[in-house]
Amino acid sequence: MSKEAASPYGERPAPQGRVARARQWMRRALGARGGHERDVLIIIGKSTLAASLSWFVAHDVMQAQTPAFAPFSAVLIMQVTVYRSLLHALRYVGAVALGVLLQGALGLLGGPDMLTFVLMALAALSIARWRPLGSQGSNVATAAFFAFSTYISAASISQGFMQLGQIILLVLIGCGVGVLVNVLVLPPMRYRGAEYGIQTLGQSLCDLFSDIYPALKEGELEEGRTRHWRHRAFNLGSITEQAKSSVHTAWESLYYNPRRKLQGHSGEPSFDSYQELVDALERVTYQVASMTRSFVQWHDGDGDPEHRDFLQHYGDFIASLARVTEVYSRFQGEHLPDQSQELCSRTEEARERHGRLVDFANGGPLPLADPSEPYGILLGEATRLMEEVQHTCDVLEQAVGRSSAQRS
Repeated sequence: MSKEAASPYGERPAPQGRVARARQWMRRALGARGGHERDVLIIIGKSTLAASLSWFVAHDVMQAQTPAFAPFSAVLIMQVTVYRSLLHALRYVGAVALGVLLQGALGLLGGPDMLTFVLMALAALSIARWRPLGSQGSNVATAAFFAFSTYISAASISQGFMQLGQIILLVLIGCGVGVLVNVLVLPPMRYRGAEYGIQTLGQSLCDLFSDIYPALKEGELEEGRTRHWRHRAFNLGSITEQAKSSVHTAWESLYYNPRRKLQGHSGEPSFDSYQELVDALERVTYQVASMTRSFVQWHDGDGDPEHRDFLQHYGDFIASLARVTEVYSRFQGEHLPDQSQELCSRTEEARERHGRLVDFANGGPLPLADPSEPYGILLGEATRLMEEVQHTCDVLEQAVGRSSAQRS
C-alpha cells in the first residue's frame, strides 16, 4: 500500500466550481478507502431501499389508505449502527402508539370536535416530554395529529378505529423493514466499527490536507476555495462524533461478543486506547477548523516574495500533515506497533517542516505582530496543530506500550 498522501491532482490545486466539486465529492465517495462521503452514499442507498420496500408492502400488498407511514418510519429509524436503529425503532413505535391511543381514547369520549383536538394536543405535547422516549418524544404529538385527521375523515367510528390500528401496523412494518435492511445490507458493525471510525476520520483529514497544500504552494487562495475548506473542516465535527459513537458501540458489544475471548483478539489494544486516540484526533479537527477560518480571512493583495515563500513553507507543512493522517486512514489494531513507528517517523518529518516554517517567519520581514495581517495568526495555528499531531503520536505509542505489557 502506498505510503504517500497526495492530492489526486498531484501538486496542482483542485479545480473549483460546483461541477468540479461534485466530481471531487464523488471521487472521494468511490475511492479505494472511502470516508465520510462513502458513508453518506451508503445511508442514502439503504434508506432508499428500506423506503421502497416499505411502500410496496403498505401500498401494493396491504393497500393501506395511508401507506406513507411505512416508508417514513423506515427512513426515520435508519441509523449508523444496528443498536441505535433498534433503540430508535422501539422509542418511535412507542411514541406513535401513545399518540394514536391517546386520540382513540379522547375521540371515543369526546367525539371529533375542536375541544377534543385541544385536549389531545395538550396531553400529547405533555407526554412528549417523557424522558424514556428520548428524541422521539415529539412524534407523540405528530402521530396524534395524523390520527385525529384520519379519525374524523372515517365514514364510521368502527372504520376510524380500524384506520388508527392500521397506522400502528404500518409504523411497525416500516420500522421492521428499516431494521432488517440495516442488518442485512452492509450492516453498520462491518463498516462502522471502532477501527473504521478512526480510519474515516483520518481519511477525511488527509483528504482536506491534500486539497489545501497544493493551493498554498501555488498561492491560490481565492475566497470560494477557502470557504469550501472551512465548510469541510466544519463537517469534521460530525465525523468525529460518528467515530466516538463507533468506539462506544464497539465497547458495548464486548459484553455480548464471544470473539473477544479468542486468542486472535487478546493482543489488540483495548477500546480505552481507541477512545483516547479519537479524543486526540478531535482536538486536531478543532485546530484545522481554526486554521481554515484564518484562511478565509486572508487577502491576496500584495504578492510579495515573502508572501509567496510563507505560503510555500506553510504548504510543505500541511503536506507533511497529510502524510501523518494517511496512516490513520488505514489504522488497524493488529498492525499497531508498525503503524506507531511509521506515524512517529512522519510526525518527526512534520516537526522538521514546522521548524522551517517558524525559522522563515521569524527571520524575515513578515509583520507577525500586526493583528491586521494573518501571518502571526496562521503561525500560531500551525504551532498548535503540530502540538496536537504530536499528542496523537504519543497516545498511539502509549497504547503500544500497554498492549505489550498485557501480552507479557
